[in-house]
Amino acid sequence: MDRRGTLLALLSLAALARGVRAQQAGKVHRIGFVSPVSPDPRRDAFVQGLRELGYEDGRNVTIEMRFAEGRPERLPALVADLVRLEVDVLVAGATIGARAAKKATSTIPIVFAGSSDPVAGGVVTNLARPEGNITGVSLAYGEGFAGKWVELLKAAAPDVSHVAALWSSSNAAAARFVKELEAAARTHAVRLDVHHAANPPQLEEATAAIGAGKAQGLIVTPSPFAANNRRRLIEFAAGRRLRAMYFVKDFVDAGGLMSYGPSIVDTYRRAAAYVDRILKGAKPADLPVEQPTKFELAINLRTARELGLKVPQTVLLRADRLIE
Repeated sequence: MDRRGTLLALLSLAALARGVRAQQAGKVHRIGFVSPVSPDPRRDAFVQGLRELGYEDGRNVTIEMRFAEGRPERLPALVADLVRLEVDVLVAGATIGARAAKKATSTIPIVFAGSSDPVAGGVVTNLARPEGNITGVSLAYGEGFAGKWVELLKAAAPDVSHVAALWSSSNAAAARFVKELEAAARTHAVRLDVHHAANPPQLEEATAAIGAGKAQGLIVTPSPFAANNRRRLIEFAAGRRLRAMYFVKDFVDAGGLMSYGPSIVDTYRRAAAYVDRILKGAKPADLPVEQPTKFELAINLRTARELGLKVPQTVLLRADRLIE
């Protein structure tokens, strides 16, 4: 080949390379999002997190949303649908969503959000090096955390001596929560009744039993089922005039008395950063599971007044958020 031919060949290769780079830069990634609950602020927080990083649905990414609406048995089919679409990243809400995603694919990168205990739930074996194709953001409900719900409820309502606790098998860490609640109840001289609910009929049975038991207080432990039935639980507590402690401030914003825990919604916003890094080439196994460092105590003073409850000043001073 003469010099002119060589130059033309090099120019052609350079143009081809520029075309490939432009095509890659303009690629519209497909993100799958599956949640065990109905569409709520979790979804909005994730979309907002992506937007803050420069991703916009319909412009440079396509987000495929699927919701189990409080029916965990639907998760495998919803995840399978997203896998068939060959999404570039699969975002799964809660431990049960993460487990369904992990079971469905070993090749598509998975980012979970809002898992109470990803190690106990069998999602990852190690928080620092999660291995495989999955990583994400946990809620870090560590050992003994559930005892704080009893302690804070008793501090806010000293007259409460009989408490009902509601737990759900839709949370892999729920059995540990129950044991810790029982230990804390003994410490604070509180009678504790434990009730399980993972579907609407069970919730009807549990609320009927709690009402018949004449408990003065209620503790709702973390679960997708409880989150999906937030309004029902708040109305039940108000109707029975129960001093209620919840696991996330969403309940307090909606009229519940008080809550203590990390922000579940924020874990979905932070999950967007994991998606960003994976789309830029990072491997899930190289991204440690993130854990929150801040836990918020929220109190709805309007609800307290409606219950005739005067929350001690010592508790109000500990609160991170007071709703008037």
